[in-house]
Amino acid sequence: MGHDHSHSHGITATGKHRQRLVAVLGITLAVVLVQIVGALVSGSLALLADAGHMLSDAAGVFIALLAAWIATRPASDQRTYGYQRAEVLAALANALVLIVIAVVIFTEAIRRLGSAPEVRTDVMLAAAVLGAVANLVSLLILRGAQKESLNVRGAYLEVLGDLLGSFAVIVAAIVIMVTGYEAADTIASIVIAFMILPRAWHLLRDVVDVLLEATPKGVDVQLIREHILAVEGVVSVHDIHIWTITSGVPVFSAHVVVADAALGARGADRVLDKLVTCLGSHFDTEHCTFQLEPATHAEHEARQHA
Repeated sequence: MGHDHSHSHGITATGKHRQRLVAVLGITLAVVLVQIVGALVSGSLALLADAGHMLSDAAGVFIALLAAWIATRPASDQRTYGYQRAEVLAALANALVLIVIAVVIFTEAIRRLGSAPEVRTDVMLAAAVLGAVANLVSLLILRGAQKESLNVRGAYLEVLGDLLGSFAVIVAAIVIMVTGYEAADTIASIVIAFMILPRAWHLLRDVVDVLLEATPKGVDVQLIREHILAVEGVVSVHDIHIWTITSGVPVFSAHVVVADAALGARGADRVLDKLVTCLGSHFDTEHCTFQLEPATHAEHEARQHA
C-alpha cells in the first residue's frame, strides 16, 4: 500500500532567479572585455588571470541558465523526474572549469617568476577597480538567492572570488607604483589561483553529495523517524531514504509498518494524512512516498527471513 505526494516543479530553484543570473552575466561579460583589453595594454598577468577567472564565471552562469531552462522540460516515462538533474551537472561543470583555470593561472605565474615584465600600473589599477565595483554589484544581486540553488550559490561564490581577485590586483598595482617591485603582479596571480581552488572544491563536494544521493544538509533522519513512530497506529518504520533531485527538490520515501486495526475503513487514509503532515513540518518536500505494511504481514516477512 503506498502513497505519493509528488508534484512536478515547473520552476526549479535556479529558474526562480533567472533574471538575477542574466543581469550578473551581462555585468561579468562587460568587465571581462575591459580587463582583457587592460591586461593586453598593461602587460599584467594578474589582471589577465582575473579576466580569465571572470570569463569562466560568465560561462558558468550561462551553463546555469541553460540548465534551468532544460530543467523545466516535462517528465516522461523515460525520465520520470524530467531534466532537473541538468542543474546539478551544470554545477559540476562549473567546479571543474574553476579547477582548470586555477591550474593554468598557477602554471603561468610560476613560469614568469624571476622574469616579470614591466607593467603599466595606471591601466592595471583602473581595470581592477572597475572589476571590483562590478563584482560588488553582482554580489548584491545574487545575495538573496544564493542559499536556494547550487548554481546560484556557485555563481555567488565565483563572484566573491572575483572580488577578492580584483582586490589582489589593486594591491599589486599599488605595490608596483610605490616600490617598483614588478614581481607583485606575478605573486597576485598566484594568490588568485589559490583563492579559486577552495571555492571550486566546496562546490564540487556539494555536487557529489547530490549525485551520491546523500541526506540533505540540515535533515535529522533520527528526528524524522521518531516523529513517524509517534503517529497513532504506526508500529515501526524502515527503509528510510532521503535525497535531492536538484536544488530545492528533496525527496523522501519510507516503509511504515501499521497496526492492522489502524488499517480499517479509511484508516489508511488517516494514517497517511498524519504522516504527510508530520513530514511536511519537519522536512520540506512535496515528493514523499510511504509504503504502508500491515503489522501481521511484516511479522510474516520477518519470520520468513529469519
